[in-house]
Amino acid sequence: MTHTIAHWSDGKPFLGTSARTAPVTNPATGEITSQVALADLADARAVIGAAQSAFPAWRDTSLTRRTQIVFRFREVLNERKGELARIITAEHGKVLSDALGEVSRGQEVVEFACGMPHLLKGGMTENASTKVDVASVRQPLGPVGIISPFNFPAMVPMWFFPIAIAAGNTVVLKPSEKDPSAALWMAELWTEAGLPPGVFNVLQGDKTAVDELLENPTIKAVSFVGSTPIAQYVYATATAHGKRVQALGGAKNHMVVLPDADLDLAADAAVNAGFGSAGERCMAISALVAVGDIADELVDKIAERAASLKTGDGTKNCDMGPLVTKAHRDRVASYVDAGEAAGATIVVDGRQVAADGGPDGFWLGPTLIDDVTTDMSIYTDEIFGPVLSVVRVDTYDEALALINANPYGNGTAIFTNDGGAARRFQNEVEVGMVGINVPIPVPMAYYSFGGWKNSLFGDTHAHGTEGVHFFTRGKVVTSRWLDPSHGGIELGFPQNV
Repeated sequence: MTHTIAHWSDGKPFLGTSARTAPVTNPATGEITSQVALADLADARAVIGAAQSAFPAWRDTSLTRRTQIVFRFREVLNERKGELARIITAEHGKVLSDALGEVSRGQEVVEFACGMPHLLKGGMTENASTKVDVASVRQPLGPVGIISPFNFPAMVPMWFFPIAIAAGNTVVLKPSEKDPSAALWMAELWTEAGLPPGVFNVLQGDKTAVDELLENPTIKAVSFVGSTPIAQYVYATATAHGKRVQALGGAKNHMVVLPDADLDLAADAAVNAGFGSAGERCMAISALVAVGDIADELVDKIAERAASLKTGDGTKNCDMGPLVTKAHRDRVASYVDAGEAAGATIVVDGRQVAADGGPDGFWLGPTLIDDVTTDMSIYTDEIFGPVLSVVRVDTYDEALALINANPYGNGTAIFTNDGGAARRFQNEVEVGMVGINVPIPVPMAYYSFGGWKNSLFGDTHAHGTEGVHFFTRGKVVTSRWLDPSHGGIELGFPQNV
């Protein structure tokens, strides 16, 4: 018998009326550990209703008090983040150190949101016209929805909800049904931190829950991270229903290595960025572009390092864990099959990895594929697994053109000791986040995270000042207190004097 993971509504667990559930597995063993509730329409509306009811009082709570609660959440999270990391590993499969790193990066956004009193400062002009003052303020939107992916069940929601809550909004978080427990743990932590009931809610479910968040008029904005096709759907549907949307989509991140680069540094970076979290990162490097005559040496160095990695249970002393589900594992392996059939060279084959974990775990080891061409599916598609493809080009210009021709524009990196080449690359490449000798250029919380092209739908990136702007709206107040000299009838357009 397995327990059912519930929703969180109005400050407590909520099972709802739907009889539908989905299995939650431990990817390292293949064992079903629990069932997650899948909301029906009534359940979704009940959770959204809790956010709606809580909004007026939370909006009117002083900024000082809101910030104190966010700061308390930060303190309790810091004390207990090891618990959250273990929950992530149990349902996602990533190794514990990686899960702890995820929580720590999410916590940076919580810390950023503790500065909301400064971030929400408005402006004022005294005596803009005769005895007329003008002030601008930013106010919360109302209840907002967050739809987060399986690969970062803690960090990605924390890109959004600390800023939304500190700014005075209420939140409905729809986590992935593959690893839903982290969201409930964070909901309980918010209660411990003193957040009033209904300000932070969790809606478990699938398309039924998602569509209600996109269409329900109570929800004023939607933040989404996931694949490009779903991001397009979320953006089109939610904007058609009058909502603000930031929909972060898929990626095909390239790492360019120039002939003058330190190849040991580049090889380390390629392994870290390609195989960390089993490649299940939207910022993972999946295409390595080797420029000039360095390819053979670079591939050898990467292969040596990849072969030394230990794949296994994330709670053990392993470098890389399993993939999140068997279906996803098989999908990633099918791309390796297709690449091999198309003529690519399998340098390191992870399909038959000897993993330190359960025999039914969802294992696929680090895989390195050379001689990949841009017409192969292993290059064109977002694989989202521990598969690193090597594309060989002759010049910097070819490498740049290859990246700019790609429909995705999430992250990229260049490895070089040539400052002029690096500066030219950061200026010319059509990608939202650029690393120079940094393979995973995820910005700090006070900068914004987001890509270009098919990696982002909407005009607002996540967290940073763009996040504050997304979760608030501007209001301008023009005031003049009673003054008899300004009485009388005047139907002309108001003029400043």
